[in-house]
Amino acid sequence: MFSIIQAAGWPIWPLIACSILGLALVIERFVSLKTVKIAPPQLLDEVLTVSRTAVPAPDVVTQLEKNSMMGEVLASGLRTLNHNPRCSEEELRSAMESAGRLVAHRLERYLSTLATIASAAPLMGLFGTVVGMIEIFGSQAPTGGGGNPAQLAHGISIALYNTAFGLMVAIPALIFWRYFRGRVDAYLLTLELASERLARHLNTLRK
Repeated sequence: MFSIIQAAGWPIWPLIACSILGLALVIERFVSLKTVKIAPPQLLDEVLTVSRTAVPAPDVVTQLEKNSMMGEVLASGLRTLNHNPRCSEEELRSAMESAGRLVAHRLERYLSTLATIASAAPLMGLFGTVVGMIEIFGSQAPTGGGGNPAQLAHGISIALYNTAFGLMVAIPALIFWRYFRGRVDAYLLTLELASERLARHLNTLRK
């Protein structure tokens, strides 16, 4: 492996840095985007059951907020009613929407960085290819008496290895970015539907 890095020349080091960063981001997103941390399947039903007759006490709401990101969104609506039982439906929905925007920002964390790696890696590989071509042309003697075979081979190695490594970094980064993007969108839809259902439930409870 080290011999390949040597053959690829110095342009491959930025690609190696991108590959390490991309791998770290993929691992972090896999850990952070677990369903139990975002939207536990039974949480909404439990909240509706607890608030069937009255709004839960503040300590219960605090525990709900610490449960998951969905808990944070639902707790924002319940806390609004605890602070102001006569709040309007618009205020209730606005509180949950604000909490939802904060949660969405955290869900989308590092996705733009992963997308940047997917876009930049092929360009870095192309840059390495250009450097390799320069090495190839530099190996040709200006008098036409033949070039330096070692320098010619080194230039070809730089061009090919950097092109290949750029694609090796970009393709997985793009695949994982699309995967995490779809997963985040699904979570956001789940949170939106859950907050809408709780808002209707709380309005019915107050009538």
